[in-house]
Amino acid sequence: MSRVAFIGLGNMGGPMARNLARAGHEVIGFDLAPPARERARASGLQVADSLATALEKAETVITMLPAGPEVRDAYLAPEGILARVAPGSLLIDSSTIDVDSARLVHRHAAERGCAMVDAPVSGGVAGAEAATLTFMVGGEEAAFARARPLLEAMGRTVVHAGPAGTGQAAKICNNLMLGIQMISVCEAFALAERLGLAADKLFEIASRSSGQCWSLTSYCPVPGPVPTAPSNRDYQPGFTVAMMLKDLRLAQESAIRTQSATPLGGLACHLYALFANAGHEGLDFSAIIKMIAGEGKL
Repeated sequence: MSRVAFIGLGNMGGPMARNLARAGHEVIGFDLAPPARERARASGLQVADSLATALEKAETVITMLPAGPEVRDAYLAPEGILARVAPGSLLIDSSTIDVDSARLVHRHAAERGCAMVDAPVSGGVAGAEAATLTFMVGGEEAAFARARPLLEAMGRTVVHAGPAGTGQAAKICNNLMLGIQMISVCEAFALAERLGLAADKLFEIASRSSGQCWSLTSYCPVPGPVPTAPSNRDYQPGFTVAMMLKDLRLAQESAIRTQSATPLGGLACHLYALFANAGHEGLDFSAIIKMIAGEGKL
């Protein structure tokens, strides 16, 4: 078992750290936000009051942070992670960030003599709580082999995507598809209602036909057909509109940088921005059906 410093104890990081501790690892958490630290302590997790304390004697460091700037600062600041960990340490960044930031941190980690993987996740808060996350992992084979047992304590599926940064690339591309698909499913249900077709009948047909996709069968945006979907709990997340918008923006930034055409991704990003700017950034991303169906709740 490993001594793990887990940095970032928010809605995702907190339960991930707890699952590691339940698996028998010695986990010491840290978060810059005092409320996150207190929630983690209340859940039974050992929590440090400073980054330096969390990193003492750590063999592995796992980060779950909001975005690229926070990750770069956490690793590369003069008093940051790379300045404090011992050479040979394993570093796992499970944040969802831009590929360039991921590769920059990888390079600095290698210069420090540390093994590193970028390992963003899919599965949302429910997956973090249940340890059923999917990890998309970028990094060298040897680093992946070291990271895998730890990731398997927090998730059900662990896939090595390739070299440094490809874990982030996989997450961005996956959520590009997800954002577009959810909008298409919402449009179909909105149209069906105006055509007099009941939502449960559309679900029954489309879930067994060529319209089948995860956004329909696992996360249906209308109440009823999928009891576990956020649509049945007033669109409480789940995976928030703000998080989907962040990932779609990362996809658009990557598309511009690589001169890739993503017209549907651009439109999905614009629609989620409109919905978020109307004050709904904290709802589950499937709630965008409210805007698409014209329910007048914006």
